[in-house]
Amino acid sequence: MPEGDTVFKLVRYLQPELCQRILRRGHARATAGVARETDLAGRRIEDVHARGKHLFIAFDDGRLLRSHLGMWGSWHAYAPGEAWRRPAARAGIVLDTGERVFVCFNPQQVELLRRNGVRDHTLRETIGPDLLDPQIDPAVILPRARALAGPDALLIDVLLDQRIASGVGNVYKSELLFLAGYHPATRLQGLDDEALLALYRRAGQLLGGNIAGGPRITRRANDEAGILWVYGRTGQPCHRCDRVIRSAHLGRGMRSTYWCPACQPSAGEAEEPRGR
Repeated sequence: MPEGDTVFKLVRYLQPELCQRILRRGHARATAGVARETDLAGRRIEDVHARGKHLFIAFDDGRLLRSHLGMWGSWHAYAPGEAWRRPAARAGIVLDTGERVFVCFNPQQVELLRRNGVRDHTLRETIGPDLLDPQIDPAVILPRARALAGPDALLIDVLLDQRIASGVGNVYKSELLFLAGYHPATRLQGLDDEALLALYRRAGQLLGGNIAGGPRITRRANDEAGILWVYGRTGQPCHRCDRVIRSAHLGRGMRSTYWCPACQPSAGEAEEPRGR
């Protein structure tokens, strides 16, 4: 699933390919409300940028095209006339520069909005600080977390809440909790500001360590034992203690969560989530 590092790399690829190009043809199919297709032919692309998992394409007419890949979305690049590897009906965005055709298939969200308009300002407020932005002071995340998530909120939900800070997805969620030694049942009230700030700082470090390309890595031991600590490793031995990694679908979205019962001890049996 795309996370903040994936979208960062996508922007870095698309910027030189799209910026200052005039589209020979193109369209965007909105996913919110009544689906409608907007013709983008003849528009010049001025910028491509990201905020967390959201990708923005700015046009010369003052509009912004926002997309979110969700679980199943992906961008493809084709030569003119080359057959697409997926059905055209699944294309939410098509951008044809004449030299290349860029297609976003199966996006979760596509929205065309006015730059600096009401909706644009609303998004700036509701999408949390991008953890890959070097100008962001992680301390600004603390009041957002305390205000937007109640004290009983599970950390697994807090980390995935893109209103608080943007970029962390399901893989990093489990990896962060393992590295910090927090059980999946840990609640926000169990962390003071210093501990919470450390968690988000580490999130930024993990994301930043994966923007150069290649597979997502959180474990960099040169022992060929694996590049992730716990994610996707149900039933396998922990890299630190050899206890068997467990998993369960937890939190608001019942997302898959992985943990080591020894390295991330539960606060009590009553809080122990059921898992494999």
